[in-house]
Amino acid sequence: MSQYLEIDHVSIDFPTKNGPFRALDGVDLNIAKGEFVSLIGHSGCGKSTVLNIVAGLYNASEGGVVLEGKEVYQPGPDRAVVFQNHSLLPWLTAYQNVELAVKEVFKGQKSKAEMKQWIEHNLELVHMSHAMHKRPDEISGGMKQRVGIARALAMQPKVLLMDEPFGALDALTRAHLQDSLMEIQQELNNTVIMITHDVDEAVLLSDKIVMMTNGPAATVGEVLEVKLARPRDRVALADDSEYNHYRSQVLKFLYERQRNPAQTEKKTKPKLVKSSQAA
Repeated sequence: MSQYLEIDHVSIDFPTKNGPFRALDGVDLNIAKGEFVSLIGHSGCGKSTVLNIVAGLYNASEGGVVLEGKEVYQPGPDRAVVFQNHSLLPWLTAYQNVELAVKEVFKGQKSKAEMKQWIEHNLELVHMSHAMHKRPDEISGGMKQRVGIARALAMQPKVLLMDEPFGALDALTRAHLQDSLMEIQQELNNTVIMITHDVDEAVLLSDKIVMMTNGPAATVGEVLEVKLARPRDRVALADDSEYNHYRSQVLKFLYERQRNPAQTEKKTKPKLVKSSQAA
């Protein structure tokens, strides 16, 4: 996989009455096309800030983001965001919510018939064809999030950004959506950056887990490459020694930061962790 998305020495300061507050300091990360990357760390470590900079919602104070050779400095359809809150318009059906995004991105590029086919295709990807004409108050929380994912995918983004997309869901619904996301990513080979607090979710879904140090002035502490074969079966992996080795490495990192919250990192290239058990 070749380099695709580059986060180059990104730092950001926010103004406060006591002077600038440095939320991120020297974040470096290279992501290949088709990679699934999870950002994990304690609250306040700047995960959402990193995501918002990649989305173009924030501009870095230092450094920058480059996607396929072009600098990112504002939002664009090449990057779609799925938030923890589905953000669906309540007076529109699932179909109409996706249609809004499709019309905005593909205006003048697709005929009415092509748009209809494309909307239905993306709803089918997330297993929502049966409820496409229902409004948000007529479907479950998990189904709402599926529509939100369909809307993002329908934009054909180069990078799909997900900010704890399953955090508000019950465990069973979360598991079903994780499985759906793996199926979609395998079919589309899209590039995904996802924020999560769930270690098992990170290991199950990711090719790479980026572990953030505590804030303020948070940065990348370690990068763990997850070389589990795909497709991945959560039941089979439960007793898999390699899976549990990755899991323990992430837990160890998080535990050490919890025990030493003031721990700081040298501003050097992030440590790349390669499991001795990995292929």
